Amino acid sequence: MDESAKRRRIWGWFFFDWASQPYNTLLLTFIFAPYVKELLGDGTTAQTAWATGIALAGFVIAILAPILGALADTGGNRMRWIWGFSVLYVVGAAMLWFAQPADFDLWLTLLFFALGLIGMEFATIFTNAMLPDLGKRQEIGRISGNGWAFGYLGGLVSLVIMLVFFAESSETGTTLIGIPPALGLDPEAREGTRFVGPLAALWYVVFMVPFFLWVRDPKAASAPQGAVRRALRDLGATLRHLPRAPSLFAYLASSMFYRDALNGMYAFGGIYAAGVLGWSVVDTGIFGILAIISGALFAWLGGKADARFGPKPVIAACILALLLVAISIVLVNRESVFFVSIPEGSAAPDIAFYVFGATIGAAGGVLQATSRTMMVRQARPERMTEAFGLYALAGKATSFLAPSLIALTTWASGSQQVGVSPLILLFAIGLLLLAWVKPDGDRAA
Repeated sequence: MDESAKRRRIWGWFFFDWASQPYNTLLLTFIFAPYVKELLGDGTTAQTAWATGIALAGFVIAILAPILGALADTGGNRMRWIWGFSVLYVVGAAMLWFAQPADFDLWLTLLFFALGLIGMEFATIFTNAMLPDLGKRQEIGRISGNGWAFGYLGGLVSLVIMLVFFAESSETGTTLIGIPPALGLDPEAREGTRFVGPLAALWYVVFMVPFFLWVRDPKAASAPQGAVRRALRDLGATLRHLPRAPSLFAYLASSMFYRDALNGMYAFGGIYAAGVLGWSVVDTGIFGILAIISGALFAWLGGKADARFGPKPVIAACILALLLVAISIVLVNRESVFFVSIPEGSAAPDIAFYVFGATIGAAGGVLQATSRTMMVRQARPERMTEAFGLYALAGKATSFLAPSLIALTTWASGSQQVGVSPLILLFAIGLLLLAWVKPDGDRAA
């Protein structure tokens, strides 16, 4: 492959991160989740419902992810799978337009949200598995970090577009810059905010074009007869072999906990700020801009650190930073900051949350980028898609645990603050298990 074709392929791969990031940025965290809280009224009820919907989607992903990965390695043609799951992404996102204030169906809304989330997560399994084919071993960390930074930039641009032109305040009916929603959308029916779903779908359709034009899958063979049976047999053998690959086993277990905790921060950040601090959709959007800028910058810097020091120390530093943030979040509200009482109307809680958001964005971006390069070091090259299916399983096996714990703790305590405390435990377990992970996997033994 000549150098220009290689660069195009890498840039095409980057565009998946750019195209898919709005699902996380706009829907999961900063626009749609706070909108659901506004419709339901009570922050505790919204956090419980949101947690339940994400937990159910996570359960489906956990069950199917490793099977699909094994099937792709056996039958070939990752691109076909990416096309299929892209359809789920687009349909799920677009249908969120129908989350109308006057006729809001919570469970139907959560169903479509989960459908799009499943499509995004499954497509990510197959695009992540292409990472080892994009460059030499010493280049992978930089490529992964640059791709994540590019994805964050896409999330930032889409968020700014939403805040400036579409997402209206429930009080004034105008956007961040004081104008009515664009395209003649009705602020009374919250059409500007509801446009977040169709915008995420359209964004994905447009920006996946470079991916499909420039990325070619070396595993493009047609599926042989009996591919499903063979895939399940191979997956079973891989799972039985895991205890004999202690570094891979420890890494999958570690990432299972710390990535679940990070996803919990992303999933509940918007609803939490809306409920505990009383932030509007526009407020959480501004918070998101800060988090995304810091995430993009540090994902790029993290790629350089990964290339120089390797992924393990970078991952450990990020988990520690996020553990401290998880502890801090529980200790900040409108009445007090770190047990110190504050006067009514003080900006101290808002400032603290902006700092937390920047830290989550920075450490979270680096953590996700370096985690997939660590997976490349741990996995067998000939079973890379299956490995990323297991990686997705590790990220989703407890993905219903964190939301379920948050839902249960929130419901039992009647407090959003206490409700997110399980994240502290999950980060701590992930950091502890990382001690058993070898920097270059079991091949180094």
